[in-house]
Amino acid sequence: MLFILSIISFLSIHLEPNSFFASGELNPNISQEALKNLQKIYGLDRPLIIQYFSWAKAILSLNFGISFVSGEMVRTEILEKLPTTLLINISSMILIFAFSLYFGIKSALKKDKLQAKIINQISLLSFSMPIFYLSLILLMIFSVKLKILPLSGLHSGLGLSGFAYYFDTFKHLILPVFVLTFSGIGSLSLYIRSLCLDILKSDYVFFARARGLGTKTIIRHFILPNLYPPLVTMLGLSLPALIGGSVVIESIFSINAMGFLFYQSVLSHDYPVIMGILMVGAFLSLLGNILADITLLYLNPTHKENK
Repeated sequence: MLFILSIISFLSIHLEPNSFFASGELNPNISQEALKNLQKIYGLDRPLIIQYFSWAKAILSLNFGISFVSGEMVRTEILEKLPTTLLINISSMILIFAFSLYFGIKSALKKDKLQAKIINQISLLSFSMPIFYLSLILLMIFSVKLKILPLSGLHSGLGLSGFAYYFDTFKHLILPVFVLTFSGIGSLSLYIRSLCLDILKSDYVFFARARGLGTKTIIRHFILPNLYPPLVTMLGLSLPALIGGSVVIESIFSINAMGFLFYQSVLSHDYPVIMGILMVGAFLSLLGNILADITLLYLNPTHKENK
């Protein structure tokens, strides 16, 4: 799968009409000989199939090439910015699944009550509101009007250290993490609600209630065990969406991480960086699916019986 994704990404990038050297071709101060020398240095003068296999051989050793813009190793740039992106995405993912699980179960148990209607409306709002629009509204309220949260970046740049440094980082991450969390809980909570309604209609829940078991016991022993397999599957499938969403979030909040680097690289046609980030994102997505499959194997009751 990773091999197929690499071919698709490589061909898509090289089929783009514009290139990094297009601006140089229009610059009268840069000669055609200089442009040809640059293309030779980066190996862009060779046939496309040779370029691909040369690049594929290099990435096996995590060598993604040299950035056209900065002149630095792509691997170094990605490794510097990947931890921040993972911090934002993992924090958001934990909150998304925690709140979605709570709201979904609550809405199913109180399906005819006012609480369920409020939760459903919030879920629909979350599902339908664009990320960039919500981000701009929150920035206007909390950063411009109230001035209680930072406007952009990851640090204030005041030479902070210790607890003050981490607290400053926490304040900068509140809005990005909230936006990703709010935009993710809508569809997942509605999905969990639908699953819970089906579980509550089952015979084993009916007999559990007939035996006088309380709501907490039913949730713990009947609802949650049946929710874990589809939730684990959703967890593996949600990784690509979170990584893609970080491009928008990091660009709006000017967070110098992998998503913002990808956005800048697309604007400047920095092919090595684009390809490097695409392959890292594809690897993380496939890794998430593999871990989800392994987790599902251990959640399967027949697996425990066989052991």
